[in-house]
Amino acid sequence: MAAADPGFSGPDLCRLTACEAVDLLKRGKVSPGELLDASLARIEQTSPVINALVTPCPDRARDAVGKASTTSLLAGLPIGIKDLTPVAEVRTTYGTPGLADFVPDVSDPMVTRLESRGAVVVGKTNTPEMGAGANTFNPVFGATRNPWNTTMNAGGSSGGAAAGLAAGEVWLSQGSDLGGSLRTPASFCGVVGLRPSPGIVASPGGDGFNPFGVEGPMARTVEDCALFLDAMSGFDPVSPISFPPAAGGYLDSCRRDPSPVRIGFAPDLGGLAPVEPEMAQILSAALARVQAPDVDVVEDTPDLPGIDSTFRTFRALGMWTGFRATPEAITSRYKPTLQANIAQGGKLTVDQIADANLARARLYETMRQYLERVDVLACPVTGIGPLPVEIEYPPEIAGIASTDYLDWLRFAFLATLCGLPALSLPVGRDARGLPVGLQLIGPPRGEARLLQIARRLEQATGVSRTPIDPVVTHTA
Repeated sequence: MAAADPGFSGPDLCRLTACEAVDLLKRGKVSPGELLDASLARIEQTSPVINALVTPCPDRARDAVGKASTTSLLAGLPIGIKDLTPVAEVRTTYGTPGLADFVPDVSDPMVTRLESRGAVVVGKTNTPEMGAGANTFNPVFGATRNPWNTTMNAGGSSGGAAAGLAAGEVWLSQGSDLGGSLRTPASFCGVVGLRPSPGIVASPGGDGFNPFGVEGPMARTVEDCALFLDAMSGFDPVSPISFPPAAGGYLDSCRRDPSPVRIGFAPDLGGLAPVEPEMAQILSAALARVQAPDVDVVEDTPDLPGIDSTFRTFRALGMWTGFRATPEAITSRYKPTLQANIAQGGKLTVDQIADANLARARLYETMRQYLERVDVLACPVTGIGPLPVEIEYPPEIAGIASTDYLDWLRFAFLATLCGLPALSLPVGRDARGLPVGLQLIGPPRGEARLLQIARRLEQATGVSRTPIDPVVTHTA
């Protein structure tokens, strides 16, 4: 392998985008081993303060580097994998005590696919217990902290992935999303998180026909996110809902001129959830900045009744399904909130499930028609920014009390229920200097168009990109 260009040091390499790093790898200007060394050094430097990549696997990664082909799609680029996704011979805990020492023999097929396309897995990123919650902490590894202010949380459940990206530990990091788990931490940490349509990223799971939980890419730029989606996607019969990706590839599609663009802006999705005044102002100002001859922003809110109850029914049903297939030695040690969610699933009636199916169909039809008159729907990711890391969920937003830890995540439910691609794009900072993301929801199977538009808005908003050095702040 070629030696690194003399102009690149380890910190310089960590500041590259994934697309830049892959280009250098393919041109022989830097080697996979040098990128791995830079990644491991950065993890060692930042882990004590953010606790993002909780299980490094340097020996396995060095073995992979020795086999990496710089002609492959990712060309030997180090990446992170969320601690809900099995990686062969690497401790995979799901953040729960009953699996604290679990080391799988076989990787998830998605991991195998990524490695076959040149990814080098450098380690596992932190998650809430079993991915349940939007603040990343668990009894195995503790809490992940926000690199922009280490007294604050990083969101969840892909909080370790988002925080590690923002701090420059890796160039790409895989996450998963059911109730905003790719989008909320991306917003909190100033990176890009894409929830793709079900079936784009094939991963079987225990309930392979369930379309609600999906795997997806996180990155520091829209182009990097598109590159990672190219590496993650592809038909694989291990998943019964898998289907082929868009023709031509997501990165190439992302780089094309998207004009003209029509954006429907729903500031609070018709009162779906409260939004703090500062958050509302930041999002409105961002959309005002992107108005241009080729970008039209109109305030247009679809009528979406029943989102909250419908989402909760399907989430509870999925939890009950998984609980019944999981040994009691594991489930008996779950945190109380997770136990309560599972119990709700066991009490569902057939009429509640039937009502949820019909409501979901109506929501999809509403969004199908809405996305014929606009290209994307823009709305908040959450109505509030990061909170102190010790607070599991906001007790209130804009003076309205939260009923539980799902309440404040309602803006994430729509895309999940309707199977639509959705992306969190950094668009500003709040008064504390913490990042704010804008959620963009695209048309059915519309990842390519969504990424095109997100890249156009990324260029227009002018938000400075990560990585950053963690801002270590101490409470009084």
